[in-house]
Amino acid sequence: MQLIGWSFFFLLTPAVVLILTYKYDKLAKLGAIVITYGIGLLFGNINVFPANIGTLQDILTTLTVPVALPLIFFTLNLSHWKTLARRTVISLMCAIIAVTVGTVVTFVIFSPHIGPESWKVAGMLVGVYTGGTPNLAAIGTALNIDSLLYVAVNGSDVIVSAFILLMIVSVFPRLFRRILPPFSSRDDDDGNYHTITPYFTGYSRREMLDMLKAAGLALAVFAVGGSFTLFLPEGIALPAAILTITTFGVLLSFIPAVRSWQNSFQLGYYLILVFSLAVSSMADIGELVISAPVIVLYVAVLLFLVSFVHLALSAVFRIDVDTHLITSTAFIFSPPFVPVVAAALKNREIVVSGIFIGVIGWVIGNYLGVAIAYALKGVFL
Repeated sequence: MQLIGWSFFFLLTPAVVLILTYKYDKLAKLGAIVITYGIGLLFGNINVFPANIGTLQDILTTLTVPVALPLIFFTLNLSHWKTLARRTVISLMCAIIAVTVGTVVTFVIFSPHIGPESWKVAGMLVGVYTGGTPNLAAIGTALNIDSLLYVAVNGSDVIVSAFILLMIVSVFPRLFRRILPPFSSRDDDDGNYHTITPYFTGYSRREMLDMLKAAGLALAVFAVGGSFTLFLPEGIALPAAILTITTFGVLLSFIPAVRSWQNSFQLGYYLILVFSLAVSSMADIGELVISAPVIVLYVAVLLFLVSFVHLALSAVFRIDVDTHLITSTAFIFSPPFVPVVAAALKNREIVVSGIFIGVIGWVIGNYLGVAIAYALKGVFL
């Protein structure tokens, strides 16, 4: 019964946040995602959840984003994707260089304090910051890292990344606009196409019917993509599922009738808020700061260096601020977080770019992580 009650908390809180941000301009400026993430961090660290809450959190974080992705993709007009391709590839290369440079520098600084398995930690962090948690787990297994050290690295990543994500959706956009050029769109058909309105447009019969049709089609796409997890090896099942969901969502967006469905994006955005609430509520700040302060500091310094180098390279190559931020998101947090930041930036055009970059990161993460780990071991140990 407790889990049922907390299910309502996770499902209703984002709806309430949407209503409040719609009614109050000050809350709207702060942003629904920032507010939701803050609520999750608060509730996750005041010991109000039951012991078995992890089951519910895992279900929500697993199911919401794969359903939200096609709902968001259905609304995209991809006829101008070619205008994003060149800067996307350049931004991708800048991110790879930033992760590599940041990893080497932090390894040199922290390896004496971590011990003989520091090179394995470096490899895992390369994996997680080019692909995501699946890469971190895969590299940890491949390098046979100590289980306690693995938990410390994984947990530290969750804690530090939670704050980085808050900065990306709140402070960084305004700060980086002073350094990087603005995003430009060549979409002439829909006016200010990349402006997102996260609030439901209405509840007329047609609008509700459109939303139900979009939800049904999104669930069908999710079922097709999710089927890969039933028969593919664990290491490639999630990337295959996300790729399939992305592909079908994108292809269906070329159907004018699907693209015209009202409230499709808004429903996807709501599910992203549910995901944000669930994932932020899983971060136990106090436990990790006490048990693994060196690892927490290691991850914090690494992310700072990666962010700094990536920003500098983006400034040199004149990458626009939105593409820069979505590339950082795709690398540091993996593709499921791309719609979160795209929504915060009010720019849905960059969703496809972000997913593309994130999937490439998934593909190269294991290779790059293992290669850099052994290179650091050979040179420095």
